[in-house]
Amino acid sequence: MMSNCFHTRSWFRGALAAAAPIMLIAWGHTALAQAPAATQPNGTNPGFLEHDAETPPLLFREVWQQPPHTGPLTDENRRITSAALTNKDLELKLYGPDAANIQVTSHNGVADVWNGFTTSPVALTLKHKGAYLDLTGLTRMRWRTRTENLHMLHPVVKLADGMLLVGSQTFQSPQRRMVGTNGFTGNFVVSEVTFDDQRWFQLDPDKVIVKLEVNNPDLSRVDEVGYVDLMPGGGHGTAGCTNVSWIEVYATAKKR
Repeated sequence: MMSNCFHTRSWFRGALAAAAPIMLIAWGHTALAQAPAATQPNGTNPGFLEHDAETPPLLFREVWQQPPHTGPLTDENRRITSAALTNKDLELKLYGPDAANIQVTSHNGVADVWNGFTTSPVALTLKHKGAYLDLTGLTRMRWRTRTENLHMLHPVVKLADGMLLVGSQTFQSPQRRMVGTNGFTGNFVVSEVTFDDQRWFQLDPDKVIVKLEVNNPDLSRVDEVGYVDLMPGGGHGTAGCTNVSWIEVYATAKKR
C-alpha cells in the first residue's frame, strides 16, 4: 500500500511539472488580453502605421473622342489631335519622334488612344489649364488600359520646372497564349497609379529614352501627368501595342 501511495505521488508531481509551462503560457495570454493596449500620442496602437490623409477627390476625367475629319475614317484620319479631348479644362501634350501617329480608336463601344502605328517610343500627357497638380500623399491616377505582346505602360509626370519624369511602376494586362496560329488580344483592365512610392527617372522629351534617376522629386507642383510606352508599336492585329481608354486623376489642384 505504501508503494502504491509513493507511485501515486510521484506521478502527480511529474504531471504537475509537465503542465506548469502550459499553465504559465495560458495565464500570460489571459493577462495580455486583459491588459489595456498601449497607444501612441495620436491614438494608434504601436506597430500600426496609417496615412493621416485621405485620397483627394476626382480632379478631372478624360474619355477621348474621334477628332473631326473629312472623308472615310482611315488610319490617317484617326490620328490624335487636341480635338480628341472631351474635357475643356485639359491640354494634350505628345512626346516622341512619331507621336503624331497615335490614333483614336474604339473597342466595345469605348473610345481609346492606340500607339500601334508609332515607329518610336511615345508619351502622352494631360495638362490642366488652370492648376498645377499636387501628386503627394494618397493621390491616384485611375485608368482603363490594354497592353499586348510584352508592351507595358509607365506613368509620366512633368514637374513645374519643366523636367519630364518616368516612374518605375509598370502596367500590363492579361493576354491569352496563342492557339496554333491564332493570336489573342490583351484584356482591358482598370488599375491605379500611385505616385509617392516609386522611383523616378529623367525622360528625354525628344527621343523618349530613360536617363538618370531623380531622387525625391517635388511632386507637389506637377504641370502634366500621363504615360509612356517605351517600345515602338507593331501595327494592326495582335502585334505589340497599348490602348488607354480613359484617365481619372484624384489630386489636389494648386493655382498656377
